[in-house]
Amino acid sequence: MKRFLLPALLCICMSSFGQNPPAGVNTAEQDHKHMMDQLGIRKLRPGPSGNESAPNHANYDEALANPFPDLPELLTLKNGKKVTSPDMWWKQRRPEIVEDFEKEVIGRVPKNVPKVNWELKITDNERIGFLPVIAKKLIGHVDNSAYPGISVDIKMILVVPANAKGPVPVLMMFGGGNSLPAPAQPNAEAMEKLNESMKALMIKNDPSLKAIFDQYPAYTPIVAATPAGGFGFGAPQTPPGQDPPTTQQLIAAGWGYVQIDPASIQADNGAGLTKGVIGLVNKGQPRKPDDWGALRAWAWGAARALDYLETEPMVNAKQVGIEGVSRYGKAALVTLAFEERFAMALVGSSGEGGAKLHRRNFGEAVESLTGGGEYHWMAGNFLKYGTAESNFGSKNAGDLPVDAHELIALCAPRLTFISYGVPEQGDAKWLDQQGSYMATVAAGETFKLLGAKDLGVSNDYKTEKMPPVLTGLLNGELAWRQHAGGHTDAPNVKYFIEWASKKIGHPLPGAR
Repeated sequence: MKRFLLPALLCICMSSFGQNPPAGVNTAEQDHKHMMDQLGIRKLRPGPSGNESAPNHANYDEALANPFPDLPELLTLKNGKKVTSPDMWWKQRRPEIVEDFEKEVIGRVPKNVPKVNWELKITDNERIGFLPVIAKKLIGHVDNSAYPGISVDIKMILVVPANAKGPVPVLMMFGGGNSLPAPAQPNAEAMEKLNESMKALMIKNDPSLKAIFDQYPAYTPIVAATPAGGFGFGAPQTPPGQDPPTTQQLIAAGWGYVQIDPASIQADNGAGLTKGVIGLVNKGQPRKPDDWGALRAWAWGAARALDYLETEPMVNAKQVGIEGVSRYGKAALVTLAFEERFAMALVGSSGEGGAKLHRRNFGEAVESLTGGGEYHWMAGNFLKYGTAESNFGSKNAGDLPVDAHELIALCAPRLTFISYGVPEQGDAKWLDQQGSYMATVAAGETFKLLGAKDLGVSNDYKTEKMPPVLTGLLNGELAWRQHAGGHTDAPNVKYFIEWASKKIGHPLPGAR
């Protein structure tokens, strides 16, 4: 019987490390259940409904919003000692916070994560808002030699001012990354040659087309394309009273920008966890409880894009920021917190899992993420804090070892701009603007400890209230502004550019 042992073991190994996940783990629901089984969870609490007329609607009563009023102390070590110096922060307290976030909230980047080889696909001379730019389309090929069954190609667009006198600051933005902004068009003479050749080829392929071309001699098969977004030379100007597009504002301010496609790094769903870079590292198998989620994977991808920018002579790689809205606002905050080479962030409407306090009972809740549809953003261990019944009992947001104020504090002393809109215009109460302001206020202690300026208010998160809409707190390295628009950070972009340019010493065109 012993002679059959080796083949049997080989079969088990091949089954364990094959290209397909275990039987029954192919959908987000199955993956979610698989993680619950690993953790010994039998039942999760349902998240609140965003429909205010539903029986289980989210709470929007401030009197009930703080069931866990005391946040984890930011500047106290786990042994009870107070953090009194930057050295204690960097060497003792910050590593404690990082460990808790990696284990319980966002997951760990694996040690064996593969390298990325960047390929320049296209370089084009274009115009944005009448300004000449150099646009590059890049693909980051993630090494999949250890598991060829999964390919990951990170999509990125880089655009910089063509007339810059030196390396420029760059804002990397989550979203896009597939199309150049305003592809240069052939001139009239070249277009005529293209059409003549196209007509000849079409007639050669189908001689009956000659009669059609003879009947319509002015017809041209190829016409000049209108640049996407209408940013090309000769395009209509921005309507009065409206800000130009973010990309146009950046170029006009002498900045460059990057658009990076998060979906090309990691899919935004639970079924994709056995694919993308997470699945590649795990060789197609489901995650372990402390494996990274999509937020951390997107942040890792942004860092790999920064690797490329460090080789680009037209980019000041010491002045690269990260930006995102909603789920990508969460990712932008995670990126700045954990990828220390980034110099700044514009964090838009990030809500639960971003700048919003987990401990707040207002709008979106921990259970909103643990219950299913968005669990893939976080580490599997995060599910524990939405547990009703399990082998370890029940846990809630108050049991989390960390909270959002500590995530913001991990960004210190770098430039951190927290942005929100107003519910009346679509930036829903669900996001808990007040809870995010409280977290930003509390995080200020660390900025000050490290010699930076915070919001300029007290750090008493229990009593501080949000300033009026359109009142920016923009004097420090930590900044806050609530604009009068909806679920976007666009109305705050001009304030971010002015604030960040001043902080990094980048002169704005026309400024004295």
